Amino acid sequence: VGSEMCIRDRCNMAWKLDNDRPIYAQIVEKIKLRIISGFYQPGSKLPSVRDLALEAGVNPNTMQKAFAELENSGLLITMRTSGRMVTEDEERISMVRETISQEKIDAFLQDMRELGFGPEQSFLLIKNSVEQKREEE
Repeated sequence: VGSEMCIRDRCNMAWKLDNDRPIYAQIVEKIKLRIISGFYQPGSKLPSVRDLALEAGVNPNTMQKAFAELENSGLLITMRTSGRMVTEDEERISMVRETISQEKIDAFLQDMRELGFGPEQSFLLIKNSVEQKREEE
């Protein structure tokens, strides 16, 4: 939709890639989300570069670049004979989760400031929204 695309109609953790940003950076974000959400468990083997590139609809070189960045960040480990695995360092995974969460909160608060809401007003809106969701369940 617009400048985004949902690759091959895979919408469980959709490969929505935005043409306005580097594809490899978006792939890094998607794989990080898969790791911190538990989709890829600590110590589990990742699909091959070729298989994930096919799934995402991107060039294998692009996927390789994303994997290299994830290895540099410590989230992926290359095993000589068995491919790439998610780190077993749950503290590192937790730190990445917290960092991404804080970035999303900061972006949300900035958006709310642009709408004219202060932090306390934003908090009350969230609180009311959560209470409303609980009542709907």
